[in-house]
Amino acid sequence: MPSKILVVCTGNICRSPIGERFLRALLPHKNVDSAGTAALINHGADEDAQRIAKKFGVSLDGHKGRQFTPELSVRYDLILVMEKAHFSQITRIAPEARSKSLLLGHWFNQMEIPDPWHKSDEAFEHIFRLIDRSCQAWAGKITGKI
Repeated sequence: MPSKILVVCTGNICRSPIGERFLRALLPHKNVDSAGTAALINHGADEDAQRIAKKFGVSLDGHKGRQFTPELSVRYDLILVMEKAHFSQITRIAPEARSKSLLLGHWFNQMEIPDPWHKSDEAFEHIFRLIDRSCQAWAGKITGKI
């Protein structure tokens, strides 16, 4: 079972911080972090992402965007990405990462989770729910409760 999990999206300001916070709450004894393939380094979470997360009781306070790197890759047992395109992006950065990477939506027919950045509140809420469901499924698989 993985003890160190990295959640990856593109900018590391919307999807992956939400996934990180969900998994941290669901798996309190695991080390869960996030990064981006083209991160907005040291940026806080997107304002829309913060607002929607807060509406559903999730805090993104203190988040700072960080770039996915080869050094980060070796620190984690499992890397969860949002889109299939992220597989090739992380493999270019750290080839060894591909063998321990899966979609966050893996348990839902390999579902990709699209980027809601600069989209409507409805889009953010939809993505928030997809991430929630996906994290619930991962937590169940990791803990053996599913």
